[in-house]
Amino acid sequence: MGKYFGTDGFRGEAGVTLTSEHAYKIGRFLGWYYSDGGKHKVRAVIGKDTRRSSYMFEYAIVAGLTASGGDAYMLHVTTTPSVSYAVAGDDFDCGIMISASHNPYYDNGIKLVNCRGEKIDDATIEKIELYLDGKLEELGITTPDIPFATGAELGQIVDYAAGRNRYIGYLISLSRYSFKQFRIGLDCANGSSWMIAKSVFDALGAKTYTINADPDGLNINRDAGSTHIEGLCKFVRENRLDIGFAFDGDADRCIAVDENGQVVNGDHILYVLAQYLKQRGALENNTVVTTIMSNLGLYRALDEAGILYEQTTVGDRFIYENMQQNGHCLGGEQSGHIILSKFATTGDGILTAIKVMEAVISSKLTLSKLAEPVRMLPQVTKNVRVADKAAVRENAAVQKSLAAVAERLGNTGRVLLRESGTEPVVRVMVEAPTEGICQSSADEVVRVIFAEGLA
Repeated sequence: MGKYFGTDGFRGEAGVTLTSEHAYKIGRFLGWYYSDGGKHKVRAVIGKDTRRSSYMFEYAIVAGLTASGGDAYMLHVTTTPSVSYAVAGDDFDCGIMISASHNPYYDNGIKLVNCRGEKIDDATIEKIELYLDGKLEELGITTPDIPFATGAELGQIVDYAAGRNRYIGYLISLSRYSFKQFRIGLDCANGSSWMIAKSVFDALGAKTYTINADPDGLNINRDAGSTHIEGLCKFVRENRLDIGFAFDGDADRCIAVDENGQVVNGDHILYVLAQYLKQRGALENNTVVTTIMSNLGLYRALDEAGILYEQTTVGDRFIYENMQQNGHCLGGEQSGHIILSKFATTGDGILTAIKVMEAVISSKLTLSKLAEPVRMLPQVTKNVRVADKAAVRENAAVQKSLAAVAERLGNTGRVLLRESGTEPVVRVMVEAPTEGICQSSADEVVRVIFAEGLA
């Protein structure tokens, strides 16, 4: 990826690596770029999560966009998938979501989507980065800066809360069943779903209980949501609920909790949804798209069920690209980022929860029973900060160590070395029959990385 943008937008610590000046310039660029040389009035839809800094970035982006002549349609606090839904449904040129997803409150990010609600392409990102670095000539701009709009050409700001309400209505319309007989717990991570999720589940008839639905700008994801699932596990057990769903800060992820208070992660959810879709004749190509980090337990369960799978590198954009290219309808990550391409162009935590409920209701089985065939192998990941990721990947001693571990594990497990897409880190991941074997095998590879002077 580029200097500023990674696989999930421009993300960094608010006011440090991601500043309001960056946000203003991104707004300026988008208002100019999509105008086709001033022939077209750009319309962009903007959403944000509940971080304190989201308001700062929102106003900065809007200032830049309108200064370049673009119109800004404000969804206010909303989910990432709702921005994609609004863009694709209401003929916007692009969409902007201000969020750092599952990160702590002091981080933030700017995610961009195209007119189809998909993550913006690399070529456009490259142009944005040229503008951020002041390389105007490479963009064909011969003036000191992008020209400012004046007079009636200035952009306007439009309250667009109606777009968020339409998205809520859309989610409600997708369920084939009423949830009337169910007591459902929702962990909203003090984030984007804090109002939307309960509204949807209430409308579908559930008796809905929420936790972490009181955002104050500083508590998003703090001991809450899909990355801190233990809170919802306890809540479901103590209140004897039928099921629970935890979202992350921008609600594009969902992790479930079964009736016993046990975690049902993204791999379990992929299996449950694959089986449900297959039984209805709706699993296109009989195939699920995963990343290389999905657990071996998922693959074994899919094999037993006669369901095919494909693997991509880590990142939801790669899953979506594979699905689009090959006509698959279901893909996702262990983290709970699940894409159902018939209904959305991105992961949508609330949509995922609705479809899991459908699987439970149609099967007349509990979630624990549906997820039971996925027997997760212990998995350990060691992060190693290195000077040169490519040098680690190409090092002969490291490769020899990986091969030795892989041979020893055989078909009982696996070892992976992968590079972080956003920081100078390599990750050594081992799956094996026991936690002890995972730890010792991962440590073996890490020791070689240090011995070779790579870390």
